[in-house]
Amino acid sequence: MKKSNAQTEKQPPAAAPPAPAEPLMPLEAATVTPEQLQDLKERAARADENWDRLLRTAADFENFKKRAAREKQEAIKYANETLLQKLIPVLESLDMALAAALAAPPDAGQSLHAGVNLICQQLKGVLAEAGLEELDAVGKPFDPHLHEALSQQETPDVPEGQVVQQLRKGYKLRDRLLRPASVVVAKQPAA
Repeated sequence: MKKSNAQTEKQPPAAAPPAPAEPLMPLEAATVTPEQLQDLKERAARADENWDRLLRTAADFENFKKRAAREKQEAIKYANETLLQKLIPVLESLDMALAAALAAPPDAGQSLHAGVNLICQQLKGVLAEAGLEELDAVGKPFDPHLHEALSQQETPDVPEGQVVQQLRKGYKLRDRLLRPASVVVAKQPAA
């Protein structure tokens, strides 16, 4: 199909390439002296050395982060190791007490009681050394942050709101409450 002359005339002429911009100041051919060339080579060598040092430092830092994360996981995994090492002798003492109870004559109850009491004191000492603290609530004002009230007891002998009886001991690990003490709280008798 042929185009008519009218269609070809309507198309704009092809744009001519832009003329190069004239520089603000006359440019001279670049000439580099041998001293400048040597200085550029030294700078390039220092830049390469610094780049290599940066890459090595970044790699060392990544290795450090991985090693620190691995050591942290290992510390968490074995955090109770020292506590367990201290509890093993208590466990062994309980095993020996149970064996002695089975082999003992029926009238040896008092010595068995004394032995188990010593084991209990040994266990409490290990746990206290690890930071465990018993909460003694009897005779103290009721504190909802430390005590769990299971019931109230009417009594004229104790002021209202004071703990009359502790049903289960409470424990703290340093400053953190592990288990509240289960208590009975006093209230004034109805008149």
